[in-house]
Amino acid sequence: MAWNLGLAALPLALARSLFAPGRRPSARWWVGVVAFVALLPNAPYVLTDIIHFDDAVRASDSDLWVAFAIVPAYAALLAGGFACYVASVVRLERWLRGQGWTLPQLLGADISVHALCAVGVFLGRVFRFNSWDLLARPHDIASVLRVPEPRSVAIVALLFAVLGLGTAGLRIGLGIRVRASSDS
Repeated sequence: MAWNLGLAALPLALARSLFAPGRRPSARWWVGVVAFVALLPNAPYVLTDIIHFDDAVRASDSDLWVAFAIVPAYAALLAGGFACYVASVVRLERWLRGQGWTLPQLLGADISVHALCAVGVFLGRVFRFNSWDLLARPHDIASVLRVPEPRSVAIVALLFAVLGLGTAGLRIGLGIRVRASSDS
């Protein structure tokens, strides 16, 4: 859990550096953006770790341990990972807004980010790929993306919906709006 939460924090750390106000693109910056896009699915990936919850509960011989250790640990993992995701996306949006992007462009960026992350989470959970496999095993990744099965498309669509709706819900709850640069 700690490892996955650490991986979830990496894109947020990159976002804070890459998308700082006034930051201008350079060759090094673009390398950072590629790393950000490759690592960003690690943040929402922790949501899929819920599949281990049942095993953790079954392995425990104490209801108190479940109530006061396992449930809070999973709640912290899920909340922390998803918060890293939303904060990274918001940081990117604010930077894009500072670059003069319009509301339709920002919404397009959000949709693209959610879609890429849904595919990334799917590749990680179902095929066990890691972010670094984009460099180490690109042919293996390409081979599973060629002709997706209907079940795979459904899983990616569900992940996309969870990411999009979850992000919107958290943003509404926290009062974070998507605004174009002219709305500032």
